[in-house]
Amino acid sequence: MLTAPSIWELTARKFETPAPRWETPGDMARALDPRTVQTPLMDLFDEALLWAFNTPDARLLLTCPPQQGKSQRVSRRFPAWVLTQRPDTRITIASYETGVARRWGRAIRDDITQNQDQLGISVRPDVSAQGEWLLDGHDGGVFTAGIGSALTGRPSDLMIVDDPTKGRQDADSKTYQERNWDWWREVAMTRLAPGAPAIIVMTRWSENDLGGMVLRPENGGEDWRVLNVPAQADHNPEAGETDPLGREPGEWLQTTRGMTPEQWERRKRDTGPWSWAAVYQGRPAPAEGGIFPRDWPTYDQKFWTQNVNGVCHVPGVGTRPDHELIMSWDLSFKGTATSDFTVGQVWLRIGSNAYLLDMVRGRMDFNQQVQAVQALTAKWPQAGAKLIEEAANGAAVINMLKGTIPGIIPVRPDGGKVTRAHAVSPFVHARNVHLPNAALVPNVADLRAEAIDFPNSAHDDTIDALTQALNQLLLNPITGHGNPLDDVDPGDWRDDY
Repeated sequence: MLTAPSIWELTARKFETPAPRWETPGDMARALDPRTVQTPLMDLFDEALLWAFNTPDARLLLTCPPQQGKSQRVSRRFPAWVLTQRPDTRITIASYETGVARRWGRAIRDDITQNQDQLGISVRPDVSAQGEWLLDGHDGGVFTAGIGSALTGRPSDLMIVDDPTKGRQDADSKTYQERNWDWWREVAMTRLAPGAPAIIVMTRWSENDLGGMVLRPENGGEDWRVLNVPAQADHNPEAGETDPLGREPGEWLQTTRGMTPEQWERRKRDTGPWSWAAVYQGRPAPAEGGIFPRDWPTYDQKFWTQNVNGVCHVPGVGTRPDHELIMSWDLSFKGTATSDFTVGQVWLRIGSNAYLLDMVRGRMDFNQQVQAVQALTAKWPQAGAKLIEEAANGAAVINMLKGTIPGIIPVRPDGGKVTRAHAVSPFVHARNVHLPNAALVPNVADLRAEAIDFPNSAHDDTIDALTQALNQLLLNPITGHGNPLDDVDPGDWRDDY
């Protein structure tokens, strides 16, 4: 026999969490707007957002290139989806400016108002301002604020910070960096209810931006789940690294607007290596340059002449003791799409200054490496010493060429990559090391990018060749030891090496 529910049962049902209408924010977004493009990146974001939603005290940092729909998903669709699941959730959305945050508050409010029957929730008529509104019949709603604003009396069950930094100028400002961090630590975190998740979604600009600060070990960085999706996959599978999207190295991000590889390449070129590493790859370098500075001395006039056969000649080399020309090589094991790069550099010393004159960089197999050494030697015949690290294919290439190319010197590095970089770093900071502009050596941008992010760059082959050359040209004349030529009998040089 069926009985009518009691008044107490009816009252209890009013406060039950409604059954999920959509499994993910992306599902809801497509239901509300069929034009929504659900890229693989958005699939990743949905998965991470669900984790934060279901994990007490979750801390989530989401980073990706600009214009990929991250704010639409995190600051618009996700809050609306949360309110369909838990309508009593008090949500705070903050951004670098109050007006930006309010736009998200208005968008969510309007989405609910226009789709209230489908969503099963509605906005309370008497508390419906774009920057602050509540759901009808529930405690949940949205409050928006600019970073730096007071949140007194605004408890939060979900905190979302969307783009805490406006752009490069603010990112490089110590004042703005300190303001953002102080607000996060002293204001935002004090408003979180027990168990409330906090989400930061942003484009990276600096190691000292809000994302960089929360990830520092001393600030509890181990508590944060980080999802960084670079514009171009730059992981090293041979080192066990993976791409969050499962892409192959070099593969571009699939975008909501269908950017082509050619358009991505143009964007990379126009952005410049330092900003590209931060904004598009999510790997900001220290503002002061870390081991190597961001700003290197640059020359734009050739030190050499070149004949019709492509052979280069540097006046003074061989006739003046303060002029020295050498070659430095860092060889990889193989030339696959995922292997390290082979790098060959030509360096000139004039007095106490070193100048990069030429650079070869590419993924090469053994035969290609042999041919590259032969070609660069023919192009720069005045280069006396040819320094080749014995690692990877180095020893085999030395054995192959020692009978035909004079001056090949095997190098056994002393210490790790970082140690060697620190040893020559003072010369770079003292502006004794000069790089050509891109018109003279186009791939010099690769060296700049690797140097800025070293030792955290995806590749460091140009740095290995550089430190090897500077050790020979600038460090050894001062220290008087560690010279690879010291172990070579001049009488046996040609025969043995």
